[in-house]
Amino acid sequence: MAEQEAAWDRGDIRAFMEGYAEDICFIGKKGRTCGKEAVTLNYEKNYPDRAAMGDLRFVLHEVVPAGAGHAWVTGTWELFRTADTLGGGFSLLWRKDTNGWRIIRDHTY
Repeated sequence: MAEQEAAWDRGDIRAFMEGYAEDICFIGKKGRTCGKEAVTLNYEKNYPDRAAMGDLRFVLHEVVPAGAGHAWVTGTWELFRTADTLGGGFSLLWRKDTNGWRIIRDHTY
């Protein structure tokens, strides 16, 4: 997640998305979006430039093993921007595959 945070802060959504699996489903206040490309397009639409992206910070609360090669991660996020600060929580289901650990479910609120 540190790599995702750094990519976001560079304004590089595509690099941020490397933390997600191809079969990611993102569940947020606007609904559910599945598939890495669809989730990427949503991020690009909602955060069109560096000013909108701001400075992202994650705080991890717990990592809970969920069987072989899976883990739940919960925490909070804050997005510091010139105009405002946003924040909330997340619950992520991670899966370990040949590319390493990737997020397969992201419930951000």
